[in-house]
Amino acid sequence: MASTRARSSERPGTPPRSQAREALGARLSGPPSRPAARPRRRFGLLRFGFLVAIWGLIAASVVLLILAWDLPRPESALATTRRPSTTLLASDGKLLATNGDLYGETLRLRDMPAHLPAAFIAIEDRRFRDHWGIDPIGLARAVHANFSSGRVVQGGSTLTQQLAKNLFLTPERSLKRKAQEAMLAFWLEQRFSKDELLEIYLNRVYLGAGTYGVDAAARLYFGVSARRLTPGQAAVLGGLPKAPSRINPRVNQAAAMTRGMEVLTAMTETGALTATQALQAAENIRFTVAPSRDAGWFADWVQDGMAGRVPASADLVLRTTLDPVLQAAAEARIDAILTGPGTPGGRAGVHQGAVVAMDATTGAVRAMAGGKDYRNSSFNRATQARRQPGSAIKPFVFLAALEAGIGPQDMIADTALNLGGWSPSNGQWRARGEISVEEALAHSVNTSAVRLLQRAGGYRKVADVARRAGLDGPFPRDATIALGTGEVTLLDLVAAYAPFANGGLRVEPFGVAEAKAEGRPWPLPRPDPQRAFAPEHMEAMRSMMAAVVARGTGRAAATPGRTVIGKTGTTQEYRDAWFIGISGGLVMGVWLGNDDGVPMDNVAGGGLPARLFREILEMAASGSPRG
Repeated sequence: MASTRARSSERPGTPPRSQAREALGARLSGPPSRPAARPRRRFGLLRFGFLVAIWGLIAASVVLLILAWDLPRPESALATTRRPSTTLLASDGKLLATNGDLYGETLRLRDMPAHLPAAFIAIEDRRFRDHWGIDPIGLARAVHANFSSGRVVQGGSTLTQQLAKNLFLTPERSLKRKAQEAMLAFWLEQRFSKDELLEIYLNRVYLGAGTYGVDAAARLYFGVSARRLTPGQAAVLGGLPKAPSRINPRVNQAAAMTRGMEVLTAMTETGALTATQALQAAENIRFTVAPSRDAGWFADWVQDGMAGRVPASADLVLRTTLDPVLQAAAEARIDAILTGPGTPGGRAGVHQGAVVAMDATTGAVRAMAGGKDYRNSSFNRATQARRQPGSAIKPFVFLAALEAGIGPQDMIADTALNLGGWSPSNGQWRARGEISVEEALAHSVNTSAVRLLQRAGGYRKVADVARRAGLDGPFPRDATIALGTGEVTLLDLVAAYAPFANGGLRVEPFGVAEAKAEGRPWPLPRPDPQRAFAPEHMEAMRSMMAAVVARGTGRAAATPGRTVIGKTGTTQEYRDAWFIGISGGLVMGVWLGNDDGVPMDNVAGGGLPARLFREILEMAASGSPRG
């Protein structure tokens, strides 16, 4: 039995010793399943990592697709669209006004002084030539500086990133925009060399006041090409990208200067300048005088008149007819009379005024002020406001009388007159019975003017004379036309007086002497002056209008050393006061009143308007209109 049990416990065909060895091996090596566990675990981790990588790649591709979905085509870097610019120059070539996107000459690096690109690199991106579009070192430095100060004091964007933003992206602050900026920066670095990138940046960067590129900014702020910028001027421009709309010299010269000092310091740190050179550069910074803001009325009028006469999509440079000295004198004297309650106008209830000065021979407008302050009201009272001219219309009545054969020394009644129930008033004039035609104009006697109208052929004849001079009407169809009850603009009235100065020629007012479109001369055909009146009648009118200033209502306009002729005008209840005067070849008109038609306090054309005319002439002649 024992032998039987022993045999039954053995595996068939397996020797007992072999079984013992297998059992011992099994005990020493552990459970049979353990040798296969580790390979399976490694495979699981490898498969998980592979899946994470695949999904991560997919996620990154989706993010890149989202970021790139609305990216502009980078190839358009040098063909970005912009508003055409218009540059207005005064008659002496000085800058008057600009609008649109102002670009200057496109310059290569070799055309620029070395300190110009050095200024931008020193303050904006010192490692520009060492990074590949993104600067991790500069970014880390900016993060540390901002964290240490508790506020944003330093940016980490490279010049390439700024270029990408300026060329392709909006100023929006978002992570998406920053990521797109980085992508475009990498593309730009691959597409262009460092010198090419710097050239594009310097020719495209926005530097405030509508200027794009260093040449446009140099011309606007310093009056020179970027080729001739001094180190100090270059430093000012180099500091503008930080806040071009707030610290440019047209807005805040002190802030522009302070920022320029920071750039000069940075240039010494990079070795672009020595400390002595930086100090000298700071002392020599000078800005051009900003164009007068009040000349905005003239600028608006000029540009409105160019519509349809020049290419709409072209960059324009217009040399205008404006005389800066005369313009400044007009602005200064209007301000002196109207601004403040203690001024003559303030005491007399006058709140607005306008001035137009014109070359009587050609029609070139030399000065135009359309109100008291363009910044508060751009409405042009010289060209857009139609007001009653009062007695300023009378020269055309008297001219009609001359054409009808009546002479300056002929006599005319000045007594009361009644026409169908209408009786014109003579104000403070005391009737003498009869006076000469010349005296009637000199003292602006209303009843005499109406009688002359009747003798000259009636209101139709006077309207015809006024139209030939350049006043288009409409005019009253009755005798009140002799007292100026129609409506005119100051510009039209001044132009209509030009024949009295030039011998009888009608001229068309204009404000542009020369035009260039995309740098090429552009023709601006103008009508030639046309004969409207006989020279002998103009000579007689000048003689009578001289009496107005010498001994009549316009005595306040008399200017020592100059021959002045003209005519006053005052409407009912002192709502409008005018003086249109001629001195040499210059015709100048002045209007004072209130936009809402509220009467002034006894302000007649022979008072403040005539005085303003004289003061403008005297100030312009002195050559120091701001003094």
